[in-house]
Amino acid sequence: MLAASDMADRLAQDAEAVCRHYLSAGRRAGNYWLVGDVDNNKGRSLYVHLAGPRAGRWTDAATGQFGDLLDLVRETCGLVDFRDVADEARQFLSLPRAKPLSFGKRDSDEPQPIERPASERARRLFRMTQPLAGTLADAYLRKRGILRASTHAALRFHPSCYYRDFVTGRTSSYPALIAAVTDPAGAMTGVHRSWLDPDGDGKAKVDDPRRALGGLLGNGVRFGFPAIAPVSVMAAGEGLETMLSLSHVMPEMPMVAALTANHLAAFRFPPGCRRIYIAADADAAGRHGIEGFSRRAQEEGILPLVLSPELGDFNEDLRWLGPDRLTASLKAQLTLEDAMAYLPA
Repeated sequence: MLAASDMADRLAQDAEAVCRHYLSAGRRAGNYWLVGDVDNNKGRSLYVHLAGPRAGRWTDAATGQFGDLLDLVRETCGLVDFRDVADEARQFLSLPRAKPLSFGKRDSDEPQPIERPASERARRLFRMTQPLAGTLADAYLRKRGILRASTHAALRFHPSCYYRDFVTGRTSSYPALIAAVTDPAGAMTGVHRSWLDPDGDGKAKVDDPRRALGGLLGNGVRFGFPAIAPVSVMAAGEGLETMLSLSHVMPEMPMVAALTANHLAAFRFPPGCRRIYIAADADAAGRHGIEGFSRRAQEEGILPLVLSPELGDFNEDLRWLGPDRLTASLKAQLTLEDAMAYLPA
């Protein structure tokens, strides 16, 4: 039986055929295959190398997703378990190869675009999770000073979540904190996975312990959003633990974690929002995200206000300075109206 790395190499030997089969809405441009995204929508954000030493490697410039063709099979087919991914790849490798099609023309033998919503991939993984309370993920967050994480419906636990090393091709599984990514209407569009060390020693000892799956652009992981009432005041930031730390001392304020600086800059504001607090991040990408986010908020008539931590980030403030000191720091940065509404007296 082929190892994962060997299977990826076999797929890369016929990268264009893989793209024509799984990303049929795209087209070839030189040594690249261009398409909108892993859901096979038209566009140019996702590009696949068709030749050279990087043949089969792909990147989605809009979402930051990347990988080899085995990862592409997983994403386009909405698969979670590696066994299913391997079965799909083996089935493809056994298919007869159709001759290349003329550019700009559609042949009757060309596979038609397949509708594979990103939300379905996320829901499939989320359905395999369990409540957070009392799990390894809950314990991990408690060690980070976040004691009320299990009250958030967006957070769940997966005891053995599939993980693949993009460099070596090796596959494994680890327990994981799973966070639901939703759009402004509350529909799930993706998930964020944080793989954890099975012995409780923080994150899993892998190169990339955090990855997103599905549609992040404009969306985020939400805490404290009302089901029906409009949101007039909220807070937003990049990191999951950053926003959970703020939510720990301001549990009534609606909050969202956009997960990256680029996704924060593209976050879609809820209807009726008039004031939004932005959790600052110290790095350059974070500052760039805040600038883009603030500019868009002002264009939509929303007042952006930046919240700054005393230490490196708000989770460090919560852990090392304590919730009372964090509360006092936030009180000095919120408007008087919001401090009275969302902070303890």
